[in-house]
Amino acid sequence: MTDQAKTEAPPGAEPELKRVMGPGLLLLFIIGDIVGAGIFAVTGSIAGQVGGMAWLPFLVAFAIATITASSYLELVTKYPQASGAALYIHKAFGLHFVTFIVAFTVMCSGITSAATSSNLVAGNLLIGLDEVFGGVPTGRLATLLTALGIIALLAAVNLRGVSESVKLNVVMTVVTIVALAIVITIGFYAAASGDGDIGRIVVFESPGDRNMFAAVTVATAIAFFAMVGFEDSVNMVEETKNPLKVFPRMMLTGLGICAVLYVLVAITVVLVIPLDDIAEPTSEAGILLDVVKIGAPSIPVDTIFPFLTVFAVVNTALINMLMASRLIYGMAKQGVVPRALGKVLPGRRTPWAAILFTTVIAMALVSYVRLSDPDSAVVPALGGTTALLLLAVFAVVNVVVLVLRRDPTPEGAFRTPTVLPVVGAICCAYLVGPWARLPEQYIQYEIAGGLLVIGVVMWAVTWFANRALRSQRTGFRDVEDLEG
Repeated sequence: MTDQAKTEAPPGAEPELKRVMGPGLLLLFIIGDIVGAGIFAVTGSIAGQVGGMAWLPFLVAFAIATITASSYLELVTKYPQASGAALYIHKAFGLHFVTFIVAFTVMCSGITSAATSSNLVAGNLLIGLDEVFGGVPTGRLATLLTALGIIALLAAVNLRGVSESVKLNVVMTVVTIVALAIVITIGFYAAASGDGDIGRIVVFESPGDRNMFAAVTVATAIAFFAMVGFEDSVNMVEETKNPLKVFPRMMLTGLGICAVLYVLVAITVVLVIPLDDIAEPTSEAGILLDVVKIGAPSIPVDTIFPFLTVFAVVNTALINMLMASRLIYGMAKQGVVPRALGKVLPGRRTPWAAILFTTVIAMALVSYVRLSDPDSAVVPALGGTTALLLLAVFAVVNVVVLVLRRDPTPEGAFRTPTVLPVVGAICCAYLVGPWARLPEQYIQYEIAGGLLVIGVVMWAVTWFANRALRSQRTGFRDVEDLEG
């Protein structure tokens, strides 16, 4: 039987998603998702909490992310379906409401991350255009309209097809690495020429005289936004070739590469910028643009750097929206959300209804944060909400991997050492608490709570609709049912 015959849907059925991702594309997908908005958005905030030791929270966040990734690897190779954490939690507990809320939470984390990225892209793009042409508006309204336009453009790319989206990811991931290489090179050049202070990287400073443990806890919660992304890839499993073999190597390799880049960037920021100035970037584009301006004042690279960051950060937004739409698609196939959201374009084989749904939510979220509280910092609010939502889900996933040891494991599937999920669950749960946030960051709980209220309403609508239709299946089906 040919591959085409295998993937063609029976008459009247929705077509399956298209498998286009091999090892290289999956690796670049993971790197492109992790290295993007996070490193551009939060490096200055982290340094503002721990001074010159900004690299330490990145290492701690990387360790927790790797532990959690090992749990995801065991589960994704055991249950290779698109719905990720929601699927695993449903198989562990079988409670439709819990399944729905977890799935909705993961979807919201992707959307808040995409909203964060779109704001960063908009800010960098307008700043770059103003540098070149002058007179370009860079205020809140202009940034909002630009961010909404970017989200709409991402929806169009997503509708075009996963193959096109993944190829675009390759290009933008390369641009991201180039942008970070420029930052790292400038930092180490400044240090070598005597303009940087290597001694700063071991200087601990924290506002409010917090001790190191408390300060690193707050900074790690911030840094976690920069480490998320690996979990997005499990929602692309139905579009990956040979996932049982490919996922473990590519996910762990991608996390390792990203950790090295992050530590080098954090050290670079500390080398170039005085500690008193790190927490307050001169522009909304972020502290990395300040590194370029200060570290290489005689080179006009600061004119093109905002455009490089546009490519870098929009990649994160694209992948986040891909993940969110695939998650909604997977939920719709199982009847956990209205099945109408599982509609697929016959020609392009992309989940158009899920793409439209997630795009509307992303636009509404950007507008709400921008317009409801003009004095709030939009990037920390949305970025922190992303980390908050995912840390809660990660804590549960680390427990679920142990619960599902009761099911037989396919031959060749990944298996994580038992102690790692226990440590991961404790660490993730700890970072969800208010002790891991500053008082001004409590808006993250408000945004997360508002999103979950929407999720509860949506669950109730779905439950009553399924009841009215006398649906016999309102939860995730077994793998055998999907394959049969």
